[in-house]
Amino acid sequence: MAETKQFKAESKRLLDMMINSIYTHKEIFLRELISNASDAIDKLYFKSLTDDKVGLKKDDFCIFIEADEENKTLIISDNGIGMTKDELENNLGTIANSGSLAFKNENTSEDIDIIGQFGVGFYSAFMVAKEVQVRSKAYGSEQAYLWKSEGVEGYTIEECEKDSVGTEIRLILKDNTDDESYEDYLMQWKIKSLVKKYSDYIRFPIKMEIAHDHLKEGTGTEDVPAEYETHTAIETLNSMVPLWRKNKSEITDEEYNKFYNEKFWDYNEPLCHIHAKTEGTATYDALLYIPSQAPMDYYTKDFTKGLQLFSSGVLIMDKCSDLLPDHFSFVKGLVDSQDLSLNISREMLQHDKQLKLIAKSLERTIKNELKKMLNNDREKYETFWKAFGLQIKFGIYNGYGVNKEMLKDLLMFHSSFEKKLVTLEEYVSRMKEDQKYIYYAAGESVAKIDVLPQTEVVKDKGYEILYLTESVDEFAIQMLMGYDDKQFKSVSAADLDIDTPEEKAEFKKLADDNKDMLTAIKDALGGKIKEARLSERLKSHPCCLTNDGQISLDMERTFAAMPNNDQNIKAEKVLELNADHAMFRKLQSLYENDKEKLKAYSEILYTQALLIEGMPIEDPLAYSNLVCELMVNQ
Repeated sequence: MAETKQFKAESKRLLDMMINSIYTHKEIFLRELISNASDAIDKLYFKSLTDDKVGLKKDDFCIFIEADEENKTLIISDNGIGMTKDELENNLGTIANSGSLAFKNENTSEDIDIIGQFGVGFYSAFMVAKEVQVRSKAYGSEQAYLWKSEGVEGYTIEECEKDSVGTEIRLILKDNTDDESYEDYLMQWKIKSLVKKYSDYIRFPIKMEIAHDHLKEGTGTEDVPAEYETHTAIETLNSMVPLWRKNKSEITDEEYNKFYNEKFWDYNEPLCHIHAKTEGTATYDALLYIPSQAPMDYYTKDFTKGLQLFSSGVLIMDKCSDLLPDHFSFVKGLVDSQDLSLNISREMLQHDKQLKLIAKSLERTIKNELKKMLNNDREKYETFWKAFGLQIKFGIYNGYGVNKEMLKDLLMFHSSFEKKLVTLEEYVSRMKEDQKYIYYAAGESVAKIDVLPQTEVVKDKGYEILYLTESVDEFAIQMLMGYDDKQFKSVSAADLDIDTPEEKAEFKKLADDNKDMLTAIKDALGGKIKEARLSERLKSHPCCLTNDGQISLDMERTFAAMPNNDQNIKAEKVLELNADHAMFRKLQSLYENDKEKLKAYSEILYTQALLIEGMPIEDPLAYSNLVCELMVNQ
């Protein structure tokens, strides 16, 4: 006769919390019950290694799922170790008691792969079931027992009939509500998808009778309309052996790519895969991929980084963001580790040392793979760079320089050297003996930067220039500060430090002789510039804009383009004039003879310098009128 017992817990409220609060998604219940079944099989398989009486080989073990739509019942059964009456009471009647954990602590053999730890996974069944029945027959026992419960009111245990060793869990599903269709868990498509999602790599086969419609023989011709009949067959739903646990030598590139396409929903082949296995302080298997192009939402706030996280082949988290630094957020893939400190629901990780060790190891592995690609397959690396180079630059800037040692050798910029992408290492290797700095220029495009007046004298000296075309470039350069003991210097910097002592002395004398005129030009522009000065960098152009201070003209453009930019950050603009240009002699003449017209010329030159820089002018109409007026009165 069945005896009703109460759960051995502090209160019914605790069990209610277990059922309704711990798990984020109700569908997790199937993962938990399958994992428990796998543990039960593992225990009997381990016993079979030393006990011939078990009579089962590894290939004989399986988990079977059966859906009874008419009676709204889902059954998960296994031919594992089974449970005695006392074990049913101890394992299912006591919340958070785990027989699997005790077994794992007692046995450390590599031949077992126990998943359960907390003893609460079984109770997830009550999220979808109004009644749970467990029929179990323990190995070595003649009597089977039925454990039955409707939840917090307690449970009963009584003797029952069961022919074979193992456990059968029968779930009588709840009635549908407006928010939840529990009958979906009886649909074969739903069961197959959940097994594939969470339990695909359980190492024992998960089987189910699957129905397929077939064209009835003799129909479907011109004379006979098509008729279909249903055939059923027992199919294995899971893959069992994860690709990442196979030896690399056994896997072809086609298999790696097919796995990527199917698992991560990308029709394009990845640029490369990284198959890593480590043991020691950070023990894990990893299979990582670098995509060939960025997802549509990659550079938006909607993109979510992360790797799939498995524990002993069971999916724990679909996107574990803690495993990837932001600068490598483009990486797709998975990590499988048995050493993770999971929380009670197995849905989230505790923030522990092991997770950080794995993340740090993965970061180094990804960096090394990218460096290898750069050295051995330049074309492929440039494809990567065009897709994700911006993220590497953001990594240097956003990390306040913390990541610069990790990322600096991966950087690429366009260059005046053959107008192609170069690394900082390549730039430095070509520097001239007398060259002190790594020179760079910022602008909207390579073509526009290449004709900037500020680049003339640097090119004339035969020095290579890096062309920074993206808004983050100059910020990253400033955070990097230098490379290989060489500092960066903008071609618009106040002092290029490029002239000989003799040239500097001659330049200083010329500047002193025209000091009053330069002051008059500055005053004429009414605070638009910090200073007007003679230029060391111009060769053929009459003027250009440069800056003093840390904020460059390109940075000003970037800040101005930012949404909700209320700071109005401005560069300290300097109008530089070419003393060798005919326009300079015209300014000298106006300073002596027509200071009003000097003001007009100063305004025109300043506006032209803004246009050359690609910066907006304050009043296009006033500029147009001023030019027309000078043309008429010339």
